[in-house]
Amino acid sequence: MPAPNVPAPFRHDPDVLVIGGGIVGLFCAYHLRLAGLSVTVVERGPVGGPQSCSYGNTGFVGTQGALPLAEPGVMAQGLRWLLDPESPFHIRPRPDPALLWWLWHFRRACNERDARAGFRVLVDMKKRSLDILRELCSSGDLAPAFTAQGMLLTYRTRQGFEKACRSVPATVAGGVPLRVLEPGELRELEPDAEFDVHGALYNEEGAYLRVPEFLTGLARTLRGMGVEIHERTEVVGFGTGGGEVRRVRTTRGDLTPAETVVAAGTWSAECARGLGVGLNLQPAKGYSITVKAPAGGPRLPVLLGEGKVALVPLGDRLRFGGTLELSGMDATVSRRRVDGILRTVRTYLPGMERTEILETWSGFRPCSPDGLPFLGRAGSYRNLSVACGHGHIGMGLAPVSGRLIAQIVTGEPPEIDLAPLRPGRYGGLARRLRLRR
Repeated sequence: MPAPNVPAPFRHDPDVLVIGGGIVGLFCAYHLRLAGLSVTVVERGPVGGPQSCSYGNTGFVGTQGALPLAEPGVMAQGLRWLLDPESPFHIRPRPDPALLWWLWHFRRACNERDARAGFRVLVDMKKRSLDILRELCSSGDLAPAFTAQGMLLTYRTRQGFEKACRSVPATVAGGVPLRVLEPGELRELEPDAEFDVHGALYNEEGAYLRVPEFLTGLARTLRGMGVEIHERTEVVGFGTGGGEVRRVRTTRGDLTPAETVVAAGTWSAECARGLGVGLNLQPAKGYSITVKAPAGGPRLPVLLGEGKVALVPLGDRLRFGGTLELSGMDATVSRRRVDGILRTVRTYLPGMERTEILETWSGFRPCSPDGLPFLGRAGSYRNLSVACGHGHIGMGLAPVSGRLIAQIVTGEPPEIDLAPLRPGRYGGLARRLRLRR
């Protein structure tokens, strides 16, 4: 029996090693195990721990939020926000060629054609993921961590509301069931909350996962299925040969899996770089503030449109989430950005009583320039796949991403076209930067 505080050794070399125990990595393991493969997951911290992007976010799933971050007008709005220290979007200027390369591709993706194409891909993935979640959480231990009662989108200004209303027909035609609420319907849906808004929309397919409880519950489910999960285990190197990843070195020992999947969130780029594979990822820092549930708080999840803040009720708690900050891997919590989120909430919900702050958290969302994840075989390796770059909608894309990875690994035809998601869709400078490091 291992001595206290000494990590238990790996039991065996698996068919598949999944690097990363966040929401994406766990769903990769889930679907791979359903396919009959032996699976080991390694996670650098505790599953669902504060180091994970899956820990402190709002857990939104369903069809809302399928429009890619890179859309027409975002660059101009972003430049205006850069002058505001409490704005929802911030880029910390720094001499980083990788950031400049990412921003160059981001700017190129900010056009109507690419935004529409990306929207179609993401809506499809979100719908498939929602179906998976409904089946998985229909009963059992995970059921209490999944809520699907719809979602509100509120707009404080006439301009913001009218712009949102103009987009409804195209959004509905694209598969998202949005409808404009008639006067009085917002009060019917939220009788206890006082909103100071011009209007609101409702998405009946809005849903959310209670995190981190869903993560820890899914990990228990996986262990019950025979998946080996090793927490506080970091990958430190690889052995390769013959076009394959033959060995993975970790702080717990070495593994020789038949297949390796990199699903380590923001850390995926560093991990893949150890294999000579370049991923055009940037860590986008987001914040959340969890408070004791106040009187006058909403019962449904709510998006505060112009303020870019999300609210999610968690029983005796209420969580606010927002901001997108390109500041590298700096996890420092900015008081001004936290104050900005709280001020936005009070502006939209002036009747909500102030209450005790239980936790303030920041985490890194792994963002690709075009807002689409990286899914598929990576580099020149026959047995290496990646699943990362899901940005701020990873909770809503993870279930189907895991199933797609399982289809790739087992040789089954993928259920959707993976061409827009291919890991190697950015080359050139990305490869040169990789070789310099």
